[in-house]
Amino acid sequence: MAFVVLLSTLSFTVESHYCGEHLVDTAVFTKAKKCGTTVDADKRVIAKKSCCKDVVEIIKGQDKLKLNNFNDIDVANQFLITSFVYAYFQLFESLPKQSIPHKNYSPPNLVIDYQVLHDVYII
Repeated sequence: MAFVVLLSTLSFTVESHYCGEHLVDTAVFTKAKKCGTTVDADKRVIAKKSCCKDVVEIIKGQDKLKLNNFNDIDVANQFLITSFVYAYFQLFESLPKQSIPHKNYSPPNLVIDYQVLHDVYII
């Protein structure tokens, strides 16, 4: 649901640059590359073709969202929602804390592995 709201409120522009009838560049979040301009050493624009045109399409998302509060819902639905939430949380019971008597017990160090020494294996 959050993804749908994000996509419906997203706004962006699509810029296209045409030279005559030919599409030169299309850009979504940046400016489209231009053609027909020449720049000299002083970085001044010298000439521009008159056959070029820029097309900017603005795609607007939804900018008005209806936000409801819990108090905007009528009393019957408020009662239904609160009783459902209360009953849902009552379904889960916590387990009693179990004490483990041998929690801090560490077994003794084995000096000799008797099973390997006598070739006795439990299968």
